[in-house]
Amino acid sequence: MGGEGKVFTLAEVSEHNSREDCWLIIDGKVYDVTKFLDDHPGGDEVLISATGKDATDDFEDVGHSTSARAMLDEYYVGNIDSSTIPTKKNYTPPKQPRYNQDKTPEFIIKLLQFLVPLIILGAAFGIRFYTKQSS
Repeated sequence: MGGEGKVFTLAEVSEHNSREDCWLIIDGKVYDVTKFLDDHPGGDEVLISATGKDATDDFEDVGHSTSARAMLDEYYVGNIDSSTIPTKKNYTPPKQPRYNQDKTPEFIIKLLQFLVPLIILGAAFGIRFYTKQSS
């Protein structure tokens, strides 16, 4: 493994983003995969598109084999200074008002949710009382 102990910044690694010079960051390590571009089963564009960022998720999402992971050793050039990689932020959707398709004011809905069951209950007792009086 060449380059042991060498530490690169994200800016330094990002400069290597072409077909003639392609470096990737995977699991905190920097790999020069330029010689592998022609042999990569997914094509060279997949690797080139993963430059300039931490490509660990891209690498893991594909589900590379054990032999593919072992091949990384021959392309190793150093480590990444993790303080130069921006932290990932979780997406938080913006707060939005509840959607009311028919635009009925909310207090009317709450009122009806209370009154309708009472009306049904009253109707049931009324029918029962009426049928007992009729018999």
